Amino acid sequence: MKIRVLVVDDSAVFRRILSEALSSDPEIEVVGTAANGKLALDKMGRLRPDVVILDVEMPVMDGLSTLREMRRRFPQIGAIMFSSLTEKGAKVTIEALALGAFDFVPKPAKSGSFKESVVRIEQELIPKIKAYAQKKKRPVAIRPRPVARAARPTPAPVRPAPTSPRAPLSLAAMRRREVVAIGVSTGGPNALAEVIPQLPVNFPAPVLIVQHMPPFFTAQLALRLDQASKLKVVEAQAGMPVVAGRVYIAPGDFHMEVRESGGVKTIYLHKGPPENSCRPAVDVLFRSVASVYDGRSVAVIMTGMGRDGFVGCQRIKEAGGYVIAQDEATSVVWGMPKFVAEAGLADQVLPIQDIPRTLVEIFKVRQHEARSL
Repeated sequence: MKIRVLVVDDSAVFRRILSEALSSDPEIEVVGTAANGKLALDKMGRLRPDVVILDVEMPVMDGLSTLREMRRRFPQIGAIMFSSLTEKGAKVTIEALALGAFDFVPKPAKSGSFKESVVRIEQELIPKIKAYAQKKKRPVAIRPRPVARAARPTPAPVRPAPTSPRAPLSLAAMRRREVVAIGVSTGGPNALAEVIPQLPVNFPAPVLIVQHMPPFFTAQLALRLDQASKLKVVEAQAGMPVVAGRVYIAPGDFHMEVRESGGVKTIYLHKGPPENSCRPAVDVLFRSVASVYDGRSVAVIMTGMGRDGFVGCQRIKEAGGYVIAQDEATSVVWGMPKFVAEAGLADQVLPIQDIPRTLVEIFKVRQHEARSL
């Protein structure tokens, strides 16, 4: 059965670009188009698409208003935002992700040709639609809240987890740790919103994050997380000192590394070649963390397509670091963490809600050690 898609954009040109790009894939069917949110909601009720591609800025009813109504009336339909590469577009898109859109795709530059735009959409949008549809086939992403007096079922194990989520921390976790490095992609903004605000104000380590996003978007993500968190969250700038209790997000289109000179650790940004088709890339950050911190690091690999972060996790493990992977049930797309978990690189495979608690437990060990010295 084909994946049914509804295209919503006030521009006839972009409706045509999207329709042509998506129709080129035999697994996708464009069931309709709409020029604004009001028309789109009417068509959602009649056409029952699996996924809606939703423009951010539209007349009559804009993308955010449409998304809010979508979540109320058609919660089973997935939404991907189609947003402009501007500060305003980024701000609205981050808000849309918080409202329930599972991903976004930046609009192609108007200076590009029609054919180039179609190719770019095919490369960026189609994999996200397919990943969402594949996830939807497996009803494991949403965990129902336990009902009073209901017996808790024992799930069949799908793969061995190195450490049970509720088990005491292993001896490996109790080693002295000094930094947290996080890699995340599709579904990342909401995953980060579940982890970073849960870290306490006295968290005794810096947190370095690579989230696959273009310019403007990473700055808005940092701002939103900063407003919700006890720790200071910033979009990283070159030369910033890496200090405990601060969260650094790699800026869009820049690789981020940690470098050390004279005992001082700082942020280093550069535009080296993309890795795993990404810039920033998780592997670049993780390799630098493994080099600078040796085995004193904790890597967290979360929801996302592809395998960025796999090689970096190998380096961190080889150096003696600790690796946590998000589990399949709570990942929007179980790609990046899947490669790490199935290769046996993860010390723990955890649901998203257990990750901040585990980080706090790991770094409490460091605090206890420090008091005993």
